Amino acid sequence: MLIVGGGIAAYKACELIRLLRRDGMSVRCVLTDGGAHFVTPMTLAALSEQQVHTSLWDLKDEAEMGHIQLSRQADLVVVCPASADLLAKMAGGISDSLATTLLLATDKPVLAAPAMNVRMWLHPATRRNVATLRADGVTVMEPDEGAMACGEWGPGRLPEPDTILRAIRAALAPAAAAPTLPPPAPTAPARPGRDERLRGRHVLVTAGPTHEPIDPVRYIANRSSGKQGFAVAGALARRGARVTLVAGPVALATPPGVDRIDVETAREMAAAVEHALPADAAVLVAAVADWRAEPADQKIKKRGEGPPPLALSENPDILAGLARSDHRPGLLVGFAAETEQVEVHAREKLARKGCDWIVANDVSGDVMGGDANRVLFVTQDGVEDWPRLGKDEVADRLAERITAALLWV
Repeated sequence: MLIVGGGIAAYKACELIRLLRRDGMSVRCVLTDGGAHFVTPMTLAALSEQQVHTSLWDLKDEAEMGHIQLSRQADLVVVCPASADLLAKMAGGISDSLATTLLLATDKPVLAAPAMNVRMWLHPATRRNVATLRADGVTVMEPDEGAMACGEWGPGRLPEPDTILRAIRAALAPAAAAPTLPPPAPTAPARPGRDERLRGRHVLVTAGPTHEPIDPVRYIANRSSGKQGFAVAGALARRGARVTLVAGPVALATPPGVDRIDVETAREMAAAVEHALPADAAVLVAAVADWRAEPADQKIKKRGEGPPPLALSENPDILAGLARSDHRPGLLVGFAAETEQVEVHAREKLARKGCDWIVANDVSGDVMGGDANRVLFVTQDGVEDWPRLGKDEVADRLAERITAALLWV
């Protein structure tokens, strides 16, 4: 079941239907009043080859309690695009239209793909609504970041249709993301509709790049966007963990339920990580600079004498330091960004750093700053090659492994 909300991004729902049909799925559409300003029922009907439902007051359909039948017939309810208004109504349990009534009546999984202005996405009300929906078991995807129809830039763009397709596949096949360990019993009773398997556990996550200053206006950096680390932090928080996220300089919204500490340099990140201990698990996703310069007090001027010498010093190795720490987390996970021989370097890093797992990826393409990732999951027992997935899906897979490991011990 696809609910098409209002907003210019509604046109992408047409491409999503095409991809779903090509994937062998049957799609039935509900078009909201707002969505009908951007796409027509005829367009959706032609693409889905199904009747499009638009009104709660359809005499024939509602004589047969059509909204109840619709809410139960689907295997998955997808809201795309999910506007700020539609998310607010979903979180508040408002049922003033066919779409919102269907959402309130359904007993099937729900996945929402948000699309809205950056300030609307970052508004505290929207953050509360998203947190409520996730706590209720709704899968709310993270929007893309970029230029918007309104001319602004930031998070709020609808994820691309192929990314939404991957999320739909994952939602329809949860067993594919299940851990290899036997499912453990929860540590405490969970509240209805909320995943609290990690309640009482503290997980430390690092994300993003570090910036190492050269002078007051220049710095050494890398291309890490922080998206994968933020997705991991959010996935762990949705499983009930207390999550401390130590973030380098990135322009990303803090995932709901996550405690965030902002840092700039590798040494600041190392200090913040140490201060956050003890932790049951640590997932070090950040791309930490290996080297730092001794920064000049004033801007270095170009004087026609060639480039000035840049003396570099080695930064602290946060992952190896945690492995040797007296407060070593019970589960220590490192990330490895490689451009060649990914498995070879990942195995070497696992042994050299003294961590439990390595999640390795090839960043020679569009991974850094992109929305998808293909990783190798490396442990002492072997290597798993995960398919190319959205970064939120990679985070969910990893969070399930961490959950199983923490509850299995």
